[in-house]
Amino acid sequence: MIDTNNIEELRFHTETQLFDRKSARIDSKALANLIIAFANADGGDAAIGIEDDGTITGIDGQDKRINELLRAPLDYCVPSVSVDSKVVDCTDSKGQPNHILIMHVFPSPQVHANQADEVYLRVGDKSKKLNFDQRLQLLYSKGARFFEDTPVPNATIDDIDLDFVATYTKKIGYGRSPLNYLRGNKDFIITRNGTEQIISAAILLFGKNPQRFFPRARVRFIRYDGTEAKVGTEMNVIKDVIFEGKILDMVQKSTEFVRSQIREHSFLGKDGLFVTIPELPEFCWTELIVNAIAHRDYNITGTDIQIKMFDDHITVESPGQLPGLVRPNNMREMHFSRNPKIIEFLHVYEYVKEFGEGVDRMYREMENAGLPNPEYQFARRER
Repeated sequence: MIDTNNIEELRFHTETQLFDRKSARIDSKALANLIIAFANADGGDAAIGIEDDGTITGIDGQDKRINELLRAPLDYCVPSVSVDSKVVDCTDSKGQPNHILIMHVFPSPQVHANQADEVYLRVGDKSKKLNFDQRLQLLYSKGARFFEDTPVPNATIDDIDLDFVATYTKKIGYGRSPLNYLRGNKDFIITRNGTEQIISAAILLFGKNPQRFFPRARVRFIRYDGTEAKVGTEMNVIKDVIFEGKILDMVQKSTEFVRSQIREHSFLGKDGLFVTIPELPEFCWTELIVNAIAHRDYNITGTDIQIKMFDDHITVESPGQLPGLVRPNNMREMHFSRNPKIIEFLHVYEYVKEFGEGVDRMYREMENAGLPNPEYQFARRER
């Protein structure tokens, strides 16, 4: 997550799934396409007043153009896109005081198009125009997405761990109260018909006991003796552990436990000293577990995430179909979050890397370790 108050970071941070920089000379319709791409994916920040090479040209003295850019989410996006805008003080390339415009685009539960009825989706550092089939699939995915925003029946503010919320808001530099954050910043608490309601993401991330409302929102670790699971009189389960709690609790507890179960190998190195390495690269199995927790479909209530460890491999099973336009053949570059609030939270704790980096790095680390690539298996996608 980029610090939009840090000028040097705005200038030189690599453009990503969540960030792009643009000159103030950008056409309003072109900016609208970027805004649409962000809104249709995971949201993002556009820094206006910085050239592609990081040169700061700023926005001062261009009031008419900047006003047109500020209206782009309303005038050129169908339907209009929710955007928060602010200006950041800076010194431009001529050494003069100037400003940069930051437009923060929120992820949307709707599919947005431009005035020409073209739909864009942010994919890595590009805004991709979708064809008809891709657009239709995005529409289907949006319907199943954002379960994390749905209210939880019978949940109240007493079910929220406000001390933990305070710890989180301090970590992200939010200066107001935990309740202000929950109510106003991310709509973790919403008001409908005069009644406050707690959304699913608030319970999963900040709840005192999330499993009271989501009994199977948990991680189960099963270790088998051998290379395959057996049943009946041949049942070979030798360890069965369940991890519950908040999202962060489940991530930390499950990864710590799996780390204790990974075997190590020692060998004599080239310098004559013994070297000890784990049998699986830690980043790879950690990435699998974190992805399972971050991207699972929490609307599926009948099963939990399962980590199964065998003598020669480990599998991680997570409820839900592949989200959005993600397919087995494009997983290394395509990204679409089913749970953007959970993703953002885990990004703060550095469990989720830059979008698109994790899966690709997992493949590279397995290759560097001389191990086979990860294998993915998916249930058939229903429409």
